Amino acid sequence: MDGRGLVRSIKVFGSVGGLRTVRVAWRQRRTDAWGLPARGPERARVPGLATGAEAAPGGGTVSFARSSLRVSVSAGGTVFWGWDGAEPLPSYALAGEAPDPDPRASLEPDTDGGWRIVSERVTVAVSRHGAVEIRTPGGVMLRRDLPPRWWEPVAGEPADGARWVQRSEVPADARFFGLGGRSAGPRLRDGTYRLWNTDPKGSFGPGDDPLSLTMPVQFVVSDAGTHLVFHDNSWDGRVTLAEGEEGAGSGHDRPGTSEVRTDGGPLRCWVVVGTPARVLHGWAALTGAPALPPDWALGPQHARWGFGSAREVRRVVAGYRERGLALSAVHLDIDHYDGHRVFTVDRERFPDLPGLAAELAEQGVRLVSIVDPAVKAEPGNAVYDSGRAADAFVRDARGREVHGVVWPGECAYPDFTDPAVREWWGGLYEERLRQGFAGVWHDMNEPVSFAAFGDTTLPRSARHALDGRGGDHREAHNVYGLTMARAGYEGLRRLRPDERPFLFSRSGWAGMQRYGGTWSGDVSTGWPGLRASLALVLGLGLCGVPYSGPDVGGFDGSPTPELFLRWYQLGAWLPLFRTHAAIDAGRREPWEFGPEVLEHARVALAERERLRPYFTTLARLARMTGAPYVRPVWWGTPEDRVLRDCEDAFLLGDALLVAPVLTRGADRRAVRLPRGRWYDTATGQAYEGPGQVLLDAPLSRVPVLARAGAVLPVRGEDGAPALEVWAPAAGRTGGGLVVRDTGDGWEPAEIERYQSRLVDGRVVVERVTDDGVSEVELPVRVRGL
Repeated sequence: MDGRGLVRSIKVFGSVGGLRTVRVAWRQRRTDAWGLPARGPERARVPGLATGAEAAPGGGTVSFARSSLRVSVSAGGTVFWGWDGAEPLPSYALAGEAPDPDPRASLEPDTDGGWRIVSERVTVAVSRHGAVEIRTPGGVMLRRDLPPRWWEPVAGEPADGARWVQRSEVPADARFFGLGGRSAGPRLRDGTYRLWNTDPKGSFGPGDDPLSLTMPVQFVVSDAGTHLVFHDNSWDGRVTLAEGEEGAGSGHDRPGTSEVRTDGGPLRCWVVVGTPARVLHGWAALTGAPALPPDWALGPQHARWGFGSAREVRRVVAGYRERGLALSAVHLDIDHYDGHRVFTVDRERFPDLPGLAAELAEQGVRLVSIVDPAVKAEPGNAVYDSGRAADAFVRDARGREVHGVVWPGECAYPDFTDPAVREWWGGLYEERLRQGFAGVWHDMNEPVSFAAFGDTTLPRSARHALDGRGGDHREAHNVYGLTMARAGYEGLRRLRPDERPFLFSRSGWAGMQRYGGTWSGDVSTGWPGLRASLALVLGLGLCGVPYSGPDVGGFDGSPTPELFLRWYQLGAWLPLFRTHAAIDAGRREPWEFGPEVLEHARVALAERERLRPYFTTLARLARMTGAPYVRPVWWGTPEDRVLRDCEDAFLLGDALLVAPVLTRGADRRAVRLPRGRWYDTATGQAYEGPGQVLLDAPLSRVPVLARAGAVLPVRGEDGAPALEVWAPAAGRTGGGLVVRDTGDGWEPAEIERYQSRLVDGRVVVERVTDDGVSEVELPVRVRGL
């Protein structure tokens, strides 16, 4: 452990009893020593040479001397392959059944002694040695997965204990993104990234890895095209990436490489190809449409670990109201619980929580509650007694309840991989609803057990139901947060069927977007933490999780006025806009940083509220298409190599390019533009892309540019819906989509399509319908002329 990690450990573990965390660590070691088989001698295995093949709709099975490979292409062009009988299901990532195979495609002999599958959107080639190559319809290689290697026990251990490694090659110009929430990025540099959801033991910065939310999902962009690859395996693993080099070694390209290693589990993979938009649409079709947050959750939110009392909550909310600052929600952290026990209330500090919630609701402010998975293992604790009666808690290999130490002390952990436990846990949210809470955020669900050394989670030998299959924590760990989110989301749907649940979670896995979003976790206060905040949101969006955001201002310490303002300005353009801080950190209310910061924060907040209809539209489109709100600047032009390396700006939908200030003292910054005309929204100045421009970035704002021809839904000066239109370039047309707010229930929403064009120097905006074009009913404000 490095010095910083040691300081973090002392800080965290000292608060719950250092000696107790030492006992937990030793207990975990003893549990695993008894519950996990010792890994004895192993032997390596590779597939060997192909011995035959059997065709089937969409693909078929290729037999090798020491293995077999099933390959299938769906009607939508998604590729699946699995070794040694691995099937698409069961899977915690998939939303339902596996996609139907393409009946027009099947396995056929290839010219080099291998086989291939030719479909409309992708070609898959399997060599006689077991390499799997994904090609475009034109035959250009997107990725080549080399024959895998397994390390199997010589005797005495089940086959799922086999370790494996899969090495892959991609074009020399390719760039890697994704792997869940990574603080370094969003472009993933050469290095090794662990696939094990981990509490970083305090605040984190760009050098810390892994974090709370890892996924074996890579988003790869190259000249040849874009593809997403997902290794559907939840065991502990590592991904080692190395970018390629063009012209390396006597003029030959050196391909980029990706090496995935896991400690066990199936070797199976999904690949989705196409444009970035098509890739994420296919990924959402496979793993589920993103949950739609209620519209109020797109507004500004305020959280703090340490509000301490209902009086303090009222004081903070009054501070927003008196200063004319919008506020949609207040989040209560663990200090509002009775002794940190989940699903309880400290009646001294919050004597009438339902009354407080009703009072705030009249002001348009909702209450959101933290929910941790760990349950204080104390007879007489109603939740614990109820869980024991339901046999809900994780047990070890001897059948004993597994205990760890979290904020309440000695705790038991629900097994969310058991359907009955998920139903029991979901029913507990009725207590939160009775207290007046309108949403929940899940924390500490990697899951965490404080330990002075070793892994700060459950023993790897702890037993889990795994939805009837049975297994241990080696397989269940990474999906623990995902299954907890499922339990909470489904419980809220049962309890309030007419309302869309609001839920976001610190930990999760592939497919977690079905149940809500996430946030950065405890990002460190500082300029590196500010930069990491943007990296996390962009990377998660490319993994299919569109709703996320950081702790604005950072989790620990006290940001300088300038740092807080720049963080606040960034947060105002991200999906989840929430200030949050630790109990011993400085304040995060905008007025605490002086009158100048307050006024500039007011401007950022007002612009966020003016654009709320645009955020509503982006939320609806994310659910319909899988496209994130926040997108890399190369989203529409992935062939632009310069844009692939741009990490300090982003697109908000199709219409806006946001260039936050991530450097101390900067009042100007360079902005890389995609092709087309872009308008500086502050000055109206037009710029032509592709290229780079230098823009003013005073403390009062960050540079934001609008795409020429864009049609955006906004709030007019009277608060009513309106359209803001940026003039298209001469000879070009533009447009935009609008989805209006239909409330926080399940009412269907209609997509309105608008087009813009120049006619005799005048901007004309029309609504496009199936019957043609019609006049626009909403007020229109034209800009850029």
